[in-house]
Amino acid sequence: MRFIRFVQDGRQGLAVASVNSAYKGLFEGDAGYRPLDSIIAEGSAGLEAAARVLDRGHVVRLDAVDYLPPLAAPGKIICVGLNYRDHAAEAAMKVPDYPTLFARFPSSLVGHGAALVRPPESDKFDYEGELVAVIGARGRRIEKARALDHVAGYSIFNDGSIRDFQLRTPQWTMGKNFDSTGPFGPVFVTADELPPGAAGLRIETRLNGQVVQSASTADLIFDVASLVSMISVGITLEPGDIIVTGTPSGVGAVRTPPLFMKAGDVCEVEIEKIGTLRNPVEDDTRATRVKVP
Repeated sequence: MRFIRFVQDGRQGLAVASVNSAYKGLFEGDAGYRPLDSIIAEGSAGLEAAARVLDRGHVVRLDAVDYLPPLAAPGKIICVGLNYRDHAAEAAMKVPDYPTLFARFPSSLVGHGAALVRPPESDKFDYEGELVAVIGARGRRIEKARALDHVAGYSIFNDGSIRDFQLRTPQWTMGKNFDSTGPFGPVFVTADELPPGAAGLRIETRLNGQVVQSASTADLIFDVASLVSMISVGITLEPGDIIVTGTPSGVGAVRTPPLFMKAGDVCEVEIEKIGTLRNPVEDDTRATRVKVP
């Protein structure tokens, strides 16, 4: 099953891919409408039931809607750094023995088609195409052998990074959380439609049509099952939490010369069997630059 969350004429909606990949769905306020965040917590049976209800709804013209991130309010956005060997090497970092984790906040998220916003305080705005695992079942200290039972499905992320702010401290938080720098979507795809752990899928990032990252999710140092298990040792994972699994090599900061995103650019992240997340880049022209030490 493939779900999209959208807004049309000021009304939020949820739709599911129907016959011939057309989408049908309901708007907030319609009988039977429910947010995807709550449906996910009901497992595969709940998702299937919701899909049947949505399939009896309105035909949704994708060219007439604005996409929203698949989840309205992820409880936790847990990101993984340096999770491809080639990316660790290009960053001149040791391949980690344990996942490098940092947090994003929902205020940084935007949907497919929305603008990635470059702040006036920096011109070092980088791209990072990534696979997202969406948690569907609550768990703590989850054994790796059953970790994928806790994953409801997958999506795509572009971990837009303000590199100079990111590298001011070893914690990365500031540079990873500027408003409107984290595209997420366009779809939520249930786990049954993909290989276990979404392994072996081609992931590619393109900037203005030029391929800048190309790899396979089989190259993850810590695969999805490992991440779910290792994170849950200390953190209870809840339905609707997301794990952003890391980016492959090819980021702009390490290129010669560096390749950073600027106003007028278009960045796309495509993952095989999931789809393509596409976002234009804009400058925040409404803001006055703040002098930062």
